[in-house]
Amino acid sequence: MADRPPALPPYDAGDDWVEPHPDMRGFAPGRGTATSSAYRAHPYELERTYGPPAHPYEMPQAYEVRPYGPQPPQAYGTTPYGPQPPQAHGRAQPQRSGPPMDPRSYADAPMLDHIFPNRRPPAAGSGSGNGSLPTPATVEARAGFGATGRGRRSGAHSRRAGSAGRGVRRRRVLAGLGAGAFAFGGAGGAAALLSDVVQRKSEQHSWPDTAVEGLGAEGLADSPAAAAAVAATATPTWPTPLSRDPELHLLRRATFGPTLLDVVAVRQLGIDAWLERQFDPATIDDPIVNEVLKAYPTVHMSTAEIRAAIKENDWLAMQELGQATLARQLWSNRQLFEVMVDFWSNHLNVTNPFGGGWDVRTSYDNDVIRKHALGRFSDMLLESAKHPAMMRYLDNARSHRRSVNENYGRELLELHTVGIEAGYTEEDVRNSAYIMTGRTVDREGRFYFDPGRHWTGEVKVLDFTHKNKKASQGMKVGDAYLRYLAMHPATAQRIAFKLARRFVCDDPPLTLVERLKQSYLDNGSAIVPMLRTLFSSVEFWMSVGLKTRRPLENVVATARILGVAPGEDTAKGVEGLYWMTSQLGHAPLNWSPPDGYPDVAEAWGSAHATLGTWNAHRALVQGWHRGLAYAAAESLVGVKPATVGEYLDTLSLRLVHQPMLAAHKKALLNFLDAKEGSRVKNVKLGGMVEHIVPLVLDSVYHALR
Repeated sequence: MADRPPALPPYDAGDDWVEPHPDMRGFAPGRGTATSSAYRAHPYELERTYGPPAHPYEMPQAYEVRPYGPQPPQAYGTTPYGPQPPQAHGRAQPQRSGPPMDPRSYADAPMLDHIFPNRRPPAAGSGSGNGSLPTPATVEARAGFGATGRGRRSGAHSRRAGSAGRGVRRRRVLAGLGAGAFAFGGAGGAAALLSDVVQRKSEQHSWPDTAVEGLGAEGLADSPAAAAAVAATATPTWPTPLSRDPELHLLRRATFGPTLLDVVAVRQLGIDAWLERQFDPATIDDPIVNEVLKAYPTVHMSTAEIRAAIKENDWLAMQELGQATLARQLWSNRQLFEVMVDFWSNHLNVTNPFGGGWDVRTSYDNDVIRKHALGRFSDMLLESAKHPAMMRYLDNARSHRRSVNENYGRELLELHTVGIEAGYTEEDVRNSAYIMTGRTVDREGRFYFDPGRHWTGEVKVLDFTHKNKKASQGMKVGDAYLRYLAMHPATAQRIAFKLARRFVCDDPPLTLVERLKQSYLDNGSAIVPMLRTLFSSVEFWMSVGLKTRRPLENVVATARILGVAPGEDTAKGVEGLYWMTSQLGHAPLNWSPPDGYPDVAEAWGSAHATLGTWNAHRALVQGWHRGLAYAAAESLVGVKPATVGEYLDTLSLRLVHQPMLAAHKKALLNFLDAKEGSRVKNVKLGGMVEHIVPLVLDSVYHALR
């Protein structure tokens, strides 16, 4: 580790600014900003440091953050992709104004008794009446969150009173956390902190062999609920600190982070009914997103409409697409659909923005990815192979029979379909490129097939052969080749593996991958049957906590659980969050290479990701980005608990849906310089609630999913 920065003066509540380290100036400043020059502003840092842990699942004795495994390009860089808006680096004060738009309407408030027993009883007359479902405001009121006078706040921060002693405590050691106590802000392998069982089972200092050893139980049940019941009776091979509650596990994996209303919905509907509803997103009303998307008029435009609306090579449409994608992840009721859109956007990656995408990238999102995200992969592949965005991105638009460009032909094999494990050769790559010649883009951004550019002659790729004699038949030859690749067993294997990696664990059990592969082949590459097989597999339900939230997932999950909502200038607020994710190297759709964002914890194990997610938690709790509506931190606990111990219990249930282990709770008590039975004098916990809430979100309970 580099030399420590000079000692910081005692924190004073009147100070607004902590000078960031030059390498970390992309983060918005503020109290407790966990920048390189303010390590000791975060209570997880010790006064002495050690090297990285001997084992990747072992919590270092000192909280020095080290990268684990290979880093994705620019994943921990400090320069955002694309132009940075002026507000992103400034000291923008939060704006807490505007009522939240009406979100999910399928919640049943009485279910909250089962989820949060320590809540305020519903007030008389708070029902929705006439048997209708309660409004979100009623749900929050019944839940005991957002008490009258402590709801969403508007206006800038008021200066918080405090003593220098509190600032000192913010920089003190939190002793007694124990191994695996807190995650490194949800970043990378260091966040995937398992229990002592892992340490005992991994004496060779290797990662858990989940592919071969399995997860403790396996098999295919008649339904997802039945598979969850089987898993509940088994002992996981790799236990984690997360609750094994099946509804919570489902929501951690099938959404971008469970909200209070999501928990209510899945427990009201049941696992099977909730999933079936998500499999048919067209039947789910999405009023918040529909309203928010009005701020991004180009996201529904065709290529021709975009070309008519903006100047040539203007990146406005691509910028709106990236930010609208984030808004959908934040507020859509069609959460599983958005998860699958993200999955396929990475599998058939066309980075956004890119130089040739100004007029066509939005259409690629609408007409290829979103249209087929829950359809058939074969249809999606064929659409991608005749879309101008893909043709430009991988240079096929410039490929000519006299000067063949191999980029698309190679990635079609390596990334989109069979993968290098299929054993294709360089000659296969060359023939793949030959087959795809003639597919190009005209000056109006439209795809067309030009026979004059198509290479003719016999072609062979793996077991696909064709005489390819007539240039006029080149499009049909290409489509036949694409269908062959789509239904190749190696493609089925590759997609099954990636799907299991996304939903189960970084190195999924071979039994599960084989089961998903067979479902893919049996159902003609249909995606929903694969998902039904996945969720009906016992392995899925045995994988609690074996995935780490990547930076984008962590930011979105944080905003969702905190109830960040559209406000007076939603577009401006979303733009701020977009640049936050860009600073972390994980802005939606923004991965530059054609292989898509890495989906393993190792790739994100950097100090930058750690500090960035810590800062994101504070930004979202304290409302750094103007334009959105933020819930007051104290509203998360509802009615004032009697003791500090009860306060922390309530906050933990509200934020991470489970109680903390005793050692972890004790660490927070130490930070507060309080005891379990210390009396709570006010609901703001003496001004400390805005510091405690981010600490809970920094923990392993939020970092894992």
